[in-house]
Amino acid sequence: MAKPIIEMKDISYSYGQRNVIDHIHLTVEEGNFLALVGPNGSGKTTLLKCLLGLIKPQQGELKLFGTPVSKFRDWDQIGFVSQKANSFNTGFPASVYEVVASGLTAKIGLFKRMSKQDKWQVEDAIRSVGIQDLKHQNIGELSGGQQQRAFIARALVSQPKLLILDEPTVGVDQRTVEGFYQLLETLNKEKGMSLILVTHDVGTVSDKVTHVACLNQTLHFHGDAEAFDSMDDQALSQFYGHDIQVIHHDHHHHGGHE
Repeated sequence: MAKPIIEMKDISYSYGQRNVIDHIHLTVEEGNFLALVGPNGSGKTTLLKCLLGLIKPQQGELKLFGTPVSKFRDWDQIGFVSQKANSFNTGFPASVYEVVASGLTAKIGLFKRMSKQDKWQVEDAIRSVGIQDLKHQNIGELSGGQQQRAFIARALVSQPKLLILDEPTVGVDQRTVEGFYQLLETLNKEKGMSLILVTHDVGTVSDKVTHVACLNQTLHFHGDAEAFDSMDDQALSQFYGHDIQVIHHDHHHHGGHE
């Protein structure tokens, strides 16, 4: 049985009178790749803030890796890539290597010397996202997609068990996006990393993720990707409160071999 890494029981959070997330029950297990979808204002950001320990749920119980969030200290286990990483100041004087290494500063302190092991982790993280050839380049000179890979490497450098990405493909062109999702799929399938991807574009990733959760204040759907794929547009529209068409891409391979 896979171990649960996130357990939410009856989680609610409100700003003033407005319930932003309402009685959420959600479990994410080791090895899951969960797409979290929902319209703007649906509570996705609030849910993420709870998961990252930035705010405390006002009601309910949240456990991370089996530990109640109030007692959880092992934040290195969770890597986070924010939405814009790539509104990055192009004049920022840091190389890709330095940006990735900065993911270790919490652990080693800002000006401590890096050990051999630290350096190896930085190289390994850069390699795992496929930008070794860019490691000495200034982060500001990279394309949006390359910058985003550098920020994933920065999140990976502390060797987390869970990677959370908040709409990481905003402002990244479509061709780059496909390669980006393939990278996430590789991290999940080959490295066994658990992922939570907040996305608007669920049609594009539905063949890569293992599970989908649809959030609009409450959780309207949580299940595996196949169950999600078999839902019709009308059922989905009811979650969102307006019509939605999910573009299902045809992923049937021809020729019979994978």
